[in-house]
Amino acid sequence: MITGIAVSGFKRFQHEPFEFAPLTVLTGLNGAGKTSLLQAILLAAHASTSTARTLSLNGPFNLELGMAEDVLNWMWPGPIEVNAAGIGGTAARWRFAVPNEEDLYLEVAERPNNPPKAFTGAPRTFTYLSAERLGPRGISQVSPLPDTELEVGVKGEYCAHVLSVLGDMLIENPERSHPLYNAPSQRLLKYEVEQWLSEITRPIEVTGERMAASTVAELRFRNPGSDWVRATNMGFGISYALPIILAGLIAEPGGLLIVENPEAHLHPAGQSRMGVFLAWLAERGVQVLVETHSDHLVNGIRRAIAEHGYLEPTSAVVHWFGAGETLDQPFHETLAIGSDGSLSNWPNGFFDQYQIDVSALGRVRRGRR
Repeated sequence: MITGIAVSGFKRFQHEPFEFAPLTVLTGLNGAGKTSLLQAILLAAHASTSTARTLSLNGPFNLELGMAEDVLNWMWPGPIEVNAAGIGGTAARWRFAVPNEEDLYLEVAERPNNPPKAFTGAPRTFTYLSAERLGPRGISQVSPLPDTELEVGVKGEYCAHVLSVLGDMLIENPERSHPLYNAPSQRLLKYEVEQWLSEITRPIEVTGERMAASTVAELRFRNPGSDWVRATNMGFGISYALPIILAGLIAEPGGLLIVENPEAHLHPAGQSRMGVFLAWLAERGVQVLVETHSDHLVNGIRRAIAEHGYLEPTSAVVHWFGAGETLDQPFHETLAIGSDGSLSNWPNGFFDQYQIDVSALGRVRRGRR
């Protein structure tokens, strides 16, 4: 497990260390550094799975970072660095040199000999789901990977293929069974996905089918007891939530799941339950890194700790990104969650807009009396 990441010389970060836990939450203001941290991790992951001397800034993980000058922090004298700390004092370092400001790549100056498991390139150990996931689609392309290495894709584009291959198989890891499922026998992966998806969205069944002699697959959904319909007849919330659940349930122990905006297109109750799912998953061997703007999702995580006991409070950490004193000085504050769901502190601007709006409306009503 990764216990910390330090980023140096990349975008807004001169040198910024971040504590990591089984569940790490990034939240805060727009443009304050959350996505930059994720991008630095994605560059390190890509460099770990390639032996090339250079690293493209545009393409891998659908990144569009532009030129070298766009990612270089001018206040940092040395090369760009990403350092990862692990349990037992293990450490890994990636260094990237900038030969020319207008280059569309970085030079890989150093790779770790023994990177964390999530950075080894092993199947289903590093999963990144971007904020721009696919909405409802009639058909989708199948993955070029072998069945034993299938993953959902950066946009969830291979969900139909993954379900067509793995959906009717017993879930391999018994710890991935839904917490309310108490029968001694293991269930099919499809049923585990359906139970979580039903709690987060609405009661729903799902299946994936690869079309014969073709390179496409199809998702179909139905309400329990009704007819199957195509994905195009379902809402965006279901299409956006499905790859998160599926990726989490098939992730390898010791792997890393990164999700941007897991609350996207979900109603408030669904956002809260998504937080519960991610917290539950983090206690079962999958390290989870989440970027979110949803207080409902954060509250779901707090409930998973305090009410359901799905995650130890020491296994979660929240990083709040604020404005900072200047654009060149990112600001972030680390928050802990207590066993009762409380937060160690409440920074100014941290999910307080509801109280601000209600207070303003109260003043308006009082002023009209």
